[in-house]
Amino acid sequence: MEKSVKTKDRSTRNLQKVQRRWFFIFISPWVIGFICFQAGPIIASLVLSFTDYALLSPPSFVGAKNYITMITVDPIFWKSLKVTMLYTAGSVPLGIVVGLSIAILLNQKIKGLALFRTIYYLPAVISGVAVALLWRWIYTPNVGLLNSMLAKVGIEGPAWLFSETWALVALIIMSIWGTGAGIIIYLAGLQGIPTGLYEVALIDGANNWQKFWHITLPMMSSVIFFMLIMGIIGSFQVFTFAYVMTGGGPNYATMFYGLYVYFSAFSYLKMGYAGALAWVLFLITLTSAAIIFKYIGGRVYYRGGA
Repeated sequence: MEKSVKTKDRSTRNLQKVQRRWFFIFISPWVIGFICFQAGPIIASLVLSFTDYALLSPPSFVGAKNYITMITVDPIFWKSLKVTMLYTAGSVPLGIVVGLSIAILLNQKIKGLALFRTIYYLPAVISGVAVALLWRWIYTPNVGLLNSMLAKVGIEGPAWLFSETWALVALIIMSIWGTGAGIIIYLAGLQGIPTGLYEVALIDGANNWQKFWHITLPMMSSVIFFMLIMGIIGSFQVFTFAYVMTGGGPNYATMFYGLYVYFSAFSYLKMGYAGALAWVLFLITLTSAAIIFKYIGGRVYYRGGA
């Protein structure tokens, strides 16, 4: 009996060794790829952030000079940070409200529902450059679609992308275009809410607004919280739309932080300074996420949790 138990333990240990070996074999391509193509550049950017590196000459160590220059001397740094923050404050809440509202409509039992879901999701799969070119035409002051429609109702549309006042507003409005992917997540969350809750509320005489406020919103809080975090991270990394549509203009009105990092590295050939900008952006993103988790994360409802 004792011998059979030892044999069983030995076979179990051998099986665990085999499983462990195959685990490392299967995960090794990702680990190698991460070390070579992600971890390496991340570490390199941190090292270069303490150097003066213009690509055409070897890097020279300058300590914290790039960070000091960024904070005390460079006005475009503060301008790009302000533009990014304003875009985040406008686009993220707008995306959440629009995405959740459309998801609620698509969660109703109506004819042609599959077609409507497909139509709303299609914009999410179109290339970013193609979308930017489309919206640049829509915002064209004289012959663009938007101003032409406004003219038919007697409204003179602004210059949009050519106006310091309206350029950022135009990009915030355009951000609604990409809510299709978020709608799928909201829709999955809505379909996970037990229908019995709505039935009980209906028996108690609750109207649609009360059911939304006391059932839908609390039950969807974890999904909304997830979309909030992802939306903020995504808004801090805006690049394609601003690069293609405005190039950061007019007069730096749409100079997003990610766009300024790109210009610093490849237009101004300040690779070390661009590395410092990138790491400051990482710290800002990390701090923002930590603050949101601290002050909002505790108010989120997780099914099966506290």
